[in-house]
Amino acid sequence: MQEWYQVKQIDRIDTPALLVYPERIEENIRLVKEIAGGVSILRPHVKTHKMDEVCRMMLSAGITKFKCATISKAEMLAISGAPDILLAYHPVGPKLSRLIDLMETYPESLFSCLVDHPENAFQLNQEAQKRGVVIRIFIDLNVGMNRTGILPEKAPEFIRKIREFSSLRIAGLHGYDGHIHDEDPIERQKNSDISFTAAENVFREIQPWFDYPLVIVMGGTPTFPMHIHRPHSEVSPGTFVFWDWGYSHLLADLPFQYAALVVSLVISVIDNQHICIDLGHKSVAAENPLPRVHFLNAPDVIPIAQSEEHLVLQVPDKEAYPVGSVLYGVPVHICPTVALYDKAYVIRAHEVQGTWHVVARNRCINL
Repeated sequence: MQEWYQVKQIDRIDTPALLVYPERIEENIRLVKEIAGGVSILRPHVKTHKMDEVCRMMLSAGITKFKCATISKAEMLAISGAPDILLAYHPVGPKLSRLIDLMETYPESLFSCLVDHPENAFQLNQEAQKRGVVIRIFIDLNVGMNRTGILPEKAPEFIRKIREFSSLRIAGLHGYDGHIHDEDPIERQKNSDISFTAAENVFREIQPWFDYPLVIVMGGTPTFPMHIHRPHSEVSPGTFVFWDWGYSHLLADLPFQYAALVVSLVISVIDNQHICIDLGHKSVAAENPLPRVHFLNAPDVIPIAQSEEHLVLQVPDKEAYPVGSVLYGVPVHICPTVALYDKAYVIRAHEVQGTWHVVARNRCINL
């Protein structure tokens, strides 16, 4: 009996390669909707998959709001027909004009971006005035990630200064709580409460200044279940769609399943207890220490050394892994792994059914 991940025509695939399993992706989308209680608060981050086909699967599931971090991902979403696209990044330099190019090229989509500094807001407003558009913005708050965002206590004064900019429309607040990934759900909830309270305090102070409702966007995959009952909020899980080894073993309370794998071949038998496969730094995210991948059909192997095109594995017995053996791996971190491939092989019922282009791994699609 074949395991769910095995491919019959594996000789059609030149390894290392990325495999995606649409039925499992659909199940993960169903699960995220179930956990969120529907689609109204969902704003999935597309950083994990970077594929038009997955965007369309989410749209077919009723999801209409999305989040991304690059202009190319925003364009991919627009091409897919996404109605509401948040560029969760601060456009500077050429990105200012590229964002407006997107707005003009895809008028059916509503675009917005982040702002956390007066100079950034000034430049954005100036460019928007020059081009005759109004840009929807979210104020980026530093709720503990210490990466971008204005400190919450300084946000009201900042908002007061820029709310009169004629070409910017403040839509709400954004706070990425990616620093929260406690294994214990109780601790994760506790720390999420702290971050959300910081954002909510700003919200309560500034909402009376506006004659329309604002929203708070928070919650990546680890914390989105902690935010689903918050008032005036949206959540932005991303990794859930493919899942990976890191989150699977850190977040045991979440029910998502592996939907993307890397496949590799044994290319050399070094000695009785060591083999080499063709899965190097260029084929699986390398920012974590070894092991960076775990093999579903070889759980007893131990990665011991990796270079650009090679991964050396310690094995109990070389006889079990002759040259040409196929290994199916779950990356520890799937998001940057996907970005290493220009296409993914689509697997249905153990058969290769074509490929999906990882279109938004590039910095530029058309604009």
